[in-house]
Amino acid sequence: MRILVVEDNLKMASVIRQSLTESAYAVDVANAGHDGEHMAATEPYDLVILDVMLPDQDGIQTCKNLRRRGVKSPVLMLTALSTTSDKVKGLDAGADDYLTKPFEVDELLARVRALLRRGDAQESSRLKFADIEMDLLTRTVTRAGQKIRFTAKEFALLEYFLRNPNRVLTRTSIGEHVWDMNFDSNSNVIDVYVSMLRRKLDRGFNQRLIHTVIGTGYSLRLPETGE
Repeated sequence: MRILVVEDNLKMASVIRQSLTESAYAVDVANAGHDGEHMAATEPYDLVILDVMLPDQDGIQTCKNLRRRGVKSPVLMLTALSTTSDKVKGLDAGADDYLTKPFEVDELLARVRALLRRGDAQESSRLKFADIEMDLLTRTVTRAGQKIRFTAKEFALLEYFLRNPNRVLTRTSIGEHVWDMNFDSNSNVIDVYVSMLRRKLDRGFNQRLIHTVIGTGYSLRLPETGE
């Protein structure tokens, strides 16, 4: 899942980014309202974390502008202002949730998970495809009931495949959603990680589920007859 953090406090932005990255999210950061608005309006983000007090354009106006521009990504607003009227302004601007500073990282991550689940009313805390089952809360994966251990990045890569089964995922889209916007498209890191993921996922099973689409990318699907 890809998240944009709009926060002008460099230390705070760094802490948030590190916490989200350690939880296997791909994270981009903007340090000003106009930059954040442009990035959120031109790139596909699953969530925007938006500080209210920004140097050029405050978060309230940024959120209003995003909604006017048709951006539907959930918005979590951050602020040191804790009165009810301040929260109402943020929610009226189009925000989906509000978190008051200072906050615990665990609470931030819980709010993020809740908003991402809310983004799809049909989504639960589990993702399934064929005999693979991923629990997003316990961060565990099983195939045919057998538990498989993955690194944080492998888990994030598999999650992206599970959210997009039977679709061809290009290396660019994988890089943007599992890594971040600064991902070097000329790097072979995606191919390396897909290879490691395959080894863990397919070991001991007759059906290969992650398939190479030559010249394009990869697809999570059941094998066709003869494959």
